[in-house]
Amino acid sequence: MALMLPPGAKLVAATHNPGKARELSELLSGRFEVVSAGSLDLAEPDETETTFVGNALLKARAAAEASGLIALADDSGLSVTALDGAPGIYSARWAGPDRDFALAMSKLEERLEATGSDDRSAWFTCALAVAWPGGPAVVVEGRVDGGLVFPGRGTLGFGYDPIFVPEGHEATFGEMSPGLKDSMSHRARAFEMLRAALF
Repeated sequence: MALMLPPGAKLVAATHNPGKARELSELLSGRFEVVSAGSLDLAEPDETETTFVGNALLKARAAAEASGLIALADDSGLSVTALDGAPGIYSARWAGPDRDFALAMSKLEERLEATGSDDRSAWFTCALAVAWPGGPAVVVEGRVDGGLVFPGRGTLGFGYDPIFVPEGHEATFGEMSPGLKDSMSHRARAFEMLRAALF
C-alpha cells in the first residue's frame, strides 16, 4: 500500500526553529495544517544519530509519538569541503544553545582561515522524514552545492544562509526572496522527492 498524506491533514513540524517551521509550511504550499513542535511544547529529542537521515527519522518518530499526529522532521546542515564536511550534522550545535548563527558563521570563518585553504566550496544537505504515530516512516535527502562568502550578506532566510552562494548564482541565500530560495534549496529538492513519494 502506498503511503499517502490526505490534503488538509494536520501535521506537526518537528522543530523549535520558527524560520524552519515557516519554510516547511511554505514548501507544503498550504496543503496541510502545520503546527510546530515548539508551539505544542514537545521536548526536543537528543540527536544521537551520525547522519542527517538518521536524525530526521529520530525527530519525526519522537514528534509523532509525543503528539499523536503525523510528523514531518528535517535535519539539515552546511558541510564545508576544506573542513572535511564540518560542521555537517553539528551545524546547529555550532550556534550554541542560543542559536546564535552570527557566532557560528564567525567560528566557521576562523576555522577555514586556520586551514590555509583557498577552497570555499560547500554544500547544504537536507533530510526530510515523515512518520506516522506507531507506524511507518519515509525519509529522503536533498543537496545543493555552492560556495561561501565572508562577510555574510542579506537578512532573509536563517542559519548560515548569509554566507552561502548556490552554484550558478551571485546572491547568497540570505539575499534571495523566499520564493527564489525555495525553487532551488536543499530543502526544496528533498521536498520534490517527498512529494513524489507521498502525494
